[in-house]
Amino acid sequence: MKIFIDTADLNEIRRAARAGLIDGVTTNPSLMAKVVGEANVADYMKEVSDAVDGPVSLEVLAQDTQGMVSQGRDLAKIGDNVVIKVPLTEDGLVACKQLRASGIGVNVTLCFSPSQALLAAKAGATFISPFVGRLDDISHQGMELIAQIREIYDNYGFDTEILVASIRHPLHFVDAAMIGADIATVPPAVLWRLLSHPLTDRGVEAFLKDWEKAELRVPTMQETRS
Repeated sequence: MKIFIDTADLNEIRRAARAGLIDGVTTNPSLMAKVVGEANVADYMKEVSDAVDGPVSLEVLAQDTQGMVSQGRDLAKIGDNVVIKVPLTEDGLVACKQLRASGIGVNVTLCFSPSQALLAAKAGATFISPFVGRLDDISHQGMELIAQIREIYDNYGFDTEILVASIRHPLHFVDAAMIGADIATVPPAVLWRLLSHPLTDRGVEAFLKDWEKAELRVPTMQETRS
């Protein structure tokens, strides 16, 4: 399963990319508004697209097809790896079809039902983004939706990749991987929690204590060559 980081924070994106943990980035207007400040928005988006080799989702603000297509084509010029996010509405799916016909990748977002996911795939979506956390918030089983979409896409051989979004905790991530989602996009706080385990910390601490008790030291490069 590929991992995208769900943020517009360049420091977090570069940190995760440096560690080799991520395959792409997802952003949205809310995430951008938190970090852009007084910077030029287009320049900032360019820095984000340059920070990773994989897909970077940038979202349109228009709600009508013509506006989405126009904004999407402009955003796509920022970088070869830019993917356009459109909402799962009628106008959004028409825009998706037109953008895909132009060779531009499209991430159809705000998906909350298997029927929506099927229609997005028929419109040619590159990615479908079901929001599992928001479904959990209203007492629905968000991960059940991922399983339903996986079965439908496998039944009909759709190429659209399932990008699990609105991940709130590590169990969402693990469940997505076990179901067979193509991608999970995780906020930085969840990404770093995936690395953490108390037994790992205790193990490292024990190794270091044992080494110190033995009064050993790490050999220098010159010693290893002799």
